[in-house]
Amino acid sequence: MLKKLVIQNYAIIHELEIQFSEKLNIITGETGAGKSILMGALSLILGDRADSSVLLNREKKCFVEGIFTIGSKPEILEFLQENDLDDEHDLTIRREIGVNGKSRAFINDTPVNLDQLRELSARLVDLHRQFDTLELGRADFQREVIDALAGHFPLLLEYQQSYRNWQETSAALVVLNEQKDQFNKEYDYNKFLFDELEELSLKENELEDAETELKMLSNSESIKAALDKAGYVLTDGEEPLVQQLKIVLQQLQPFTSYHSTLQTLVDRLQSVHIELKDIGSELDSVNSQVQYDPAKIEQLSNRMAVGYKLQKKHGVNSTAELLAIQETLSQKLEAVLNMDETIQAKQAEVQALLKRLQDLAKKISANRKQQLKPLQDKVNKLLHQVGMPNARLQVQMESGDLNAFGADAVDFLFDANKSNKFEPIRKVASGGELSRLMLCIKSLVAESLDLGTLIFDEIDTGISGEAAKQVGIIMRDLAKKRQLISITHQPQIAGKADAHFFVYKEIRGESIHTNIRKLSQEERITAIAKMLSGEKPTAAAMENAREMVMN
Repeated sequence: MLKKLVIQNYAIIHELEIQFSEKLNIITGETGAGKSILMGALSLILGDRADSSVLLNREKKCFVEGIFTIGSKPEILEFLQENDLDDEHDLTIRREIGVNGKSRAFINDTPVNLDQLRELSARLVDLHRQFDTLELGRADFQREVIDALAGHFPLLLEYQQSYRNWQETSAALVVLNEQKDQFNKEYDYNKFLFDELEELSLKENELEDAETELKMLSNSESIKAALDKAGYVLTDGEEPLVQQLKIVLQQLQPFTSYHSTLQTLVDRLQSVHIELKDIGSELDSVNSQVQYDPAKIEQLSNRMAVGYKLQKKHGVNSTAELLAIQETLSQKLEAVLNMDETIQAKQAEVQALLKRLQDLAKKISANRKQQLKPLQDKVNKLLHQVGMPNARLQVQMESGDLNAFGADAVDFLFDANKSNKFEPIRKVASGGELSRLMLCIKSLVAESLDLGTLIFDEIDTGISGEAAKQVGIIMRDLAKKRQLISITHQPQIAGKADAHFFVYKEIRGESIHTNIRKLSQEERITAIAKMLSGEKPTAAAMENAREMVMN
């Protein structure tokens, strides 16, 4: 609800403040008094563009501020949270236009851009002006009207959740098929690489161990010669070192008791004797193992050549890295084999979700179809009441592809002159016709749709008398459910107001300014009487006006 509007330095408005009623607010005034200027200022906080030409005093900024009571409207609170804006009971929207023409917008004192301002204001205010492309022409709104009358919002929510699940699962299936295509393209090559490695059948550290063994076999003769010589010196010669050391020990042993250091030296010689004897034995064992084997050398050389070739091919330097590549290739090949099974499971899931979605869509379509004729009949009856006896609404619904709201395309068609040529509303209805048609429709769905503040700018164009009275009645009843603000020239409509504001011009010094004030009951009667009979209302007009206000 728009609780207060403050305007400063806009066009011919110096400064004014309006405290609106939560029900039906009517704004009247003579032609040229500034009612349209008021709407222009309001449009600024709804996101319209502006420049310095709107400044009354070009040395001061223009300031327009609207204070809205939002209560606990979920979509408003969600918007504030998504945009990191303060969540308060009252919402303040402010627009400032500097002397240089640059504008700034604020929501609860936080700077925002025009797109954010428009998004929020669209949820707060529903403004209908002559010659605007109105919301009524939007397919989404037309569908929302039917859904509001059907009252199946829980079913819609269930459908929308199923629709999201179906989209996500379908997207996952697309990814799987793309992966399969890619895997299939790479399968033959990966299989060739894997077969090469599997055929070589490497074991852990095999190439490194083979290189070491090959070096030993290639130098086996030199190694054996060195081992033979070492063995000869230690144990096999004419005077082997081990035997000579034993003789030395035998010579020293009798004298160890005569000198304390001698025993230590004998012990050390004894250890050396044992160690050399053991070394000799191991040299003999190693010598027996080292054998020159041309076949083994050839086998190792060939295997290493294949191994090193694969290392170079894959850009690695070890057996472990080749084995890791082999495992990766194995997993890729296994994935290809399992892909068809995974895709089949995902396809079944998509089909099950689609079947559920189609069932829900059929229920939604059936509910909507039941509302088409009742809506047409009710709207056409109201159109007759509001001075459009020849106008008719026809609601067309066609089945199409599944979307986020079902499978139906809803289109409101309009015939203004009983020509039986129904065409989309946006193409054939005038601004006044659209405004009254919107009023009729919104009066039917006000309790079901979460409408914002409804603002009608001169909805009464082209009507008077009983038709204007009926418009006033509809507006009054609608205002019991939603705040409504209307600029009007019709006394029959003004008489239904909960709050009546009068726009007027006043002279201040050498300047003319627009101002506005809320009328008392007696002032309302006088203003309505003037609307009925002119600047000097007759007694009959005063009585008629009093009856309109009192009733």
